[in-house]
Amino acid sequence: MSTVDKSMALTGQPPASLSLPQKLAVVLGMSGLGIMLLAAFNINFPQQGLWLSVSLLALFVGITWFSWEAYKDKQPGIKNDGVWFKSVSSRGLWGWVAGIALTGFYIVLYFYPQYLGLVNDGDNKGVIALFDPLSKALSGNPASQWFVYGTLYTVAILAFGIKFLWKYRHNRYERLRTASVMFFQTAFAFIIPELMARLNGSSVLNGGSLPYYDLKNIWPLNYYNFEGYRIKGFLSSGEIGFALLIFGIASIFVITPILTYKYGKRWYCSWVCGCGGLAETAGDAFRQLSDKSTFAWKVERWVIHSVVVFVTLMTTAVIYSYLGTDTSKYWLTKSSFLIGVGVFLTLVFGWVMLFKREQLQKDAQYGAIGYFVIILALIGMHFFSGEGNVFLFKSESLRKTYSFLIGSIFSGVIGTGFYPIFGNRVWCRFGCPMAAILGFQQRMFSKFRITTNGGQCISCGNCSTYCEMGIDVRAYAQKGENIVRSSCVGCGICSAVCPRGVLKLENGPLEGRIDSNQVLLGNDVDLMQLVNKK
Repeated sequence: MSTVDKSMALTGQPPASLSLPQKLAVVLGMSGLGIMLLAAFNINFPQQGLWLSVSLLALFVGITWFSWEAYKDKQPGIKNDGVWFKSVSSRGLWGWVAGIALTGFYIVLYFYPQYLGLVNDGDNKGVIALFDPLSKALSGNPASQWFVYGTLYTVAILAFGIKFLWKYRHNRYERLRTASVMFFQTAFAFIIPELMARLNGSSVLNGGSLPYYDLKNIWPLNYYNFEGYRIKGFLSSGEIGFALLIFGIASIFVITPILTYKYGKRWYCSWVCGCGGLAETAGDAFRQLSDKSTFAWKVERWVIHSVVVFVTLMTTAVIYSYLGTDTSKYWLTKSSFLIGVGVFLTLVFGWVMLFKREQLQKDAQYGAIGYFVIILALIGMHFFSGEGNVFLFKSESLRKTYSFLIGSIFSGVIGTGFYPIFGNRVWCRFGCPMAAILGFQQRMFSKFRITTNGGQCISCGNCSTYCEMGIDVRAYAQKGENIVRSSCVGCGICSAVCPRGVLKLENGPLEGRIDSNQVLLGNDVDLMQLVNKK
């Protein structure tokens, strides 16, 4: 029988000391981590498959057991659980220790995998060798640092996902989307790609080499999807490869706009994406650390849209580098490709400025004009400088720079390693080009919005505190104004933690979606229409 929480404090209570079962769960989880640390120091385990199973099982059971003990006696509903009293979740000593440890792990993983035991011309050693039996069972290949990372990534999402389900068990929306990211990470990001690796070189692919990783990722998040080796891999793999190539192209221009129009960017960022999945599950304890200041919002807009411009220029240069120039041999030549890119960007820019300009603030309009002029100017330089490198830079240099700064440092080292410092969605908020493009579509023409009832808001601030994207939700709720923000990932936590039911995630008509006149009148649209007519 669950106990009754008699406290009415909205600020929560100091965390209670760990119970005996929780202490045992910590010991169990740390023992699983200890096995991997011993392997990292080249301790040779005789039965690697068995020891790997024990290690992963100890980690999984330790996390889920600890979580069960934390929430089993609590009433359904969101509790603050003393996050501002805990060192690890309030940028205290243990928070910095965790951030430094995660950052250090990512640096070694990305740049020094040999220290984890990766051997390119022989048998693996260390912790990577510990994962060899599982990797060979799935794909038939020895483990790499990315397989180790993918395995730990998946275990973290599954274990902390169970914790998330228990914590938010009163909210059906949270349960469904958490189950969704757990499924997509396990199936589409981990198991299926490894199994598809077995198809490479088989008769099914006619000897081709299928680009099998990142099946659920789409350009520009999967920024290398249109590089030369990937295109050759698709085309050499028969119908399967060609279908994946067409799917990748259709995802950009057809699938994602339609889904975003109907459901907002949440269909991907909160229901499918592995980055978002890890942020929502393992990073849930740090969501309150996101910066809500106006300065952070301005930095966010300029940085993330600069990344979009960067990936657009880089991808254009990469595709340009392997296209031909003879119109009698190629239907798509270097010049026609650049013209097509210029025309497409012009059409998008013209549509926004003609029909959606009022939805952009002045600085956003100036930024869009500036970026548009820069991109067209760089494309135009090609026609005055001959058939050399587009944008006056080598495509390989642009690709390596983007891969290092954005693909490695930002998305990996900072994006995940800095959870305990800047919050769990720092990559999604400041750096993810996929989130930026979906956010643009959400702002311009999506049916999704979070409706508010200002008359019921008591200004407790829970919604703003737990918004992982740094949105001051309370400011909208106090005015009864719909929340339509490019950065909103539709996680629904603001609605889940509201004690008054003020916030509601909806997909409605486009008319009246963005209306800043709804001040202090709740969500009474008919009354507002009467007031506006007068």
